[in-house]
Amino acid sequence: MIQETRIQKLNSKGLQTGDYVLYWMQQSQRAEYNHALEYAVREADRRGLPVVVVFGLTDRYPDANLRHYTFMLEGLKETRAALADRGIRMAVQQGQPDEAALQAGRNAALIVCDRGYLRHQIAWRERLAEKADCAVVQVESDVVVPVEDASPKAEYAARTFRPKIHKHLDDYLVKLPEAEPRHSSLHLELDGVDPGDTVALTSEMSLDRDVSPVSVHFKGGTGEAKRRFREFIENRLERYSDNSNQPQTDDVSHMSPYLHFGQISPLYLALKIKAVEKEYPKASADYLEELLVRRELAVNFVHYTSDYDRFGMLPEWALKTLLAHKSDDRPHRYTRKQMENAETHDPYWNAAMNEMRHTGFMHNYMRMYWGKKVLEWCNTPEYAFQTLLYLNNKYFLDGRDPASYANVGWIFGLHDRAWKERPIFGKVRYMAASGLERKCDIDGYVRKVDDRMAHPSDADS
Repeated sequence: MIQETRIQKLNSKGLQTGDYVLYWMQQSQRAEYNHALEYAVREADRRGLPVVVVFGLTDRYPDANLRHYTFMLEGLKETRAALADRGIRMAVQQGQPDEAALQAGRNAALIVCDRGYLRHQIAWRERLAEKADCAVVQVESDVVVPVEDASPKAEYAARTFRPKIHKHLDDYLVKLPEAEPRHSSLHLELDGVDPGDTVALTSEMSLDRDVSPVSVHFKGGTGEAKRRFREFIENRLERYSDNSNQPQTDDVSHMSPYLHFGQISPLYLALKIKAVEKEYPKASADYLEELLVRRELAVNFVHYTSDYDRFGMLPEWALKTLLAHKSDDRPHRYTRKQMENAETHDPYWNAAMNEMRHTGFMHNYMRMYWGKKVLEWCNTPEYAFQTLLYLNNKYFLDGRDPASYANVGWIFGLHDRAWKERPIFGKVRYMAASGLERKCDIDGYVRKVDDRMAHPSDADS
């Protein structure tokens, strides 16, 4: 089912003759549970045309590096093969994504695109809609509840957003049927590069090579995401409620990298959890809270906040209290390079930084502590904000994402409330090493990270 609220016309161009319906794939990098793809198939069948898929591969993406692109290309290789099995030609074309779509769209009767929420993603779609000769239709597929339907404004916190999204879930937690295209496009000749030749392809691109791939820990692709999630449900979901804040364990789903690149559908994940909620009621509810409320609150944030990556977007109370304590004495101060190299006095923080650097992932409970300490150790809150974004976007596989910007904002008071006033933090929530020691086996977490660094081939991959 493709709800009408997912569909948005981006221009007023009329119907035109063409050789195919084009799906410009950019955010939803998968061949299944993809509303934009299914809409394109449906519209192509209605017109008696085949579907063609184009992906624009640019090395000018903000903060592009070899880690991100290796993971993405691993997924695109699988997606291209899966589309071919459905009789759909996919071309991965180097260049600006909107230009790739515009070029391929010259022979299209209709252009369909998926939806992104960051400013450069929005700009790509606006330029395409303006310059294309045919109608451009955007179909939202990387949230369960379309963003405007969930709420018409930026929400203050999860508690204000939760009831709004929950009232829509019955309408959107429904399976998406997959249709076989009536007309194959495999015979069509389209220029493109081979996403499977990752080493050769990335060697030609202008990428930051200081951040190495982490395929031994996280391999890209829908198949790998589904395998991991199946294993999570079968072996670890029953412990999720008890252990989701226990970083020494691995009782989390590790889906955030796959969600970031659109290699797995949040709807698919939600339906899989709903299927076992009678067996694991509390764990299922807790997981859906993270997937549906917290993740889609982050999308709400970037959609309604144009300066989502700037310190000044913080709530007024948080800005006021942080700036009032800007000159407070800081017992520990570290440069960005010292933090990047995990050279602080805090072994727990260093372990978190090393997990991030070496695996592209960090347990969510440690992400909160890690971020709070950056705020504590930088000369100013503004510089701490910039430092967190820099490290987050450089090393995390799921960096440069709405959830990333919301998570960084949370460190400074976004989607939170005022707490007891203290030095440096003012009324912004504080976290201490003693809290980790009380609430979890933090030494076990340090040992886990050390072992993972020493024996990467033993990682869950």
